[in-house]
Amino acid sequence: PAPLLPVLPLLPLLPLPPWLPVLPLSGDQDFQLFLHKNLEFTGKIRADVATLQGVVCTTFQLCRKEELVLVQQDLGIAQAPLEQCHSHPRWLRGGQAEGCFSQIRDGLRAYHSSLAAVLELLPGHASLVETLQLDAANLSSNIQQQMEDLGLATVTYPTVTYPTVTYPTGGRGPLPAFSSRFHHQVGGFFILANFQQFLQTAYRALRHLAHL
Repeated sequence: PAPLLPVLPLLPLLPLPPWLPVLPLSGDQDFQLFLHKNLEFTGKIRADVATLQGVVCTTFQLCRKEELVLVQQDLGIAQAPLEQCHSHPRWLRGGQAEGCFSQIRDGLRAYHSSLAAVLELLPGHASLVETLQLDAANLSSNIQQQMEDLGLATVTYPTVTYPTVTYPTGGRGPLPAFSSRFHHQVGGFFILANFQQFLQTAYRALRHLAHL
């Protein structure tokens, strides 16, 4: 039988600050239902990303960011921004959650696209990667729909872009361009690591709202 793959532990979430202001929408029953459903959905996605991180660690012995910083700089793989969700609690005041929701939505779309590189890297785990892509797309759509239902303005921020090359096979469109197999492996590692960090911040922001 195939050996069990290690699953990297999820990073612990920091405690909620007691000084967060109250969001007027927080008492709305539909809004609370939306938050709790998407907290659960985000938790599922985090667990699936952690599983794929374990696969990359076991398969390619790429497990620690600290050992790959120089390669990361060469690849230029950036983190999807979420400063509207964690830089300052002002986005919660007066119901101004548009910025945070918009960045979560846009980041999920960016990672949905970049996961195509992970799919190329781990063909034996295609089912899990494709499920992760579907879940990211669904959560992004859920957030967009809820923003429209609540009358929240859609905010557009610059999206994260990667150097791209179009692979002629598979028909999946542009993928991050890697000059070697090793760079592809490291690129996959950082896509997953960045996605995990992004999800942790998004989860924490949704949890703030759910507990106001």
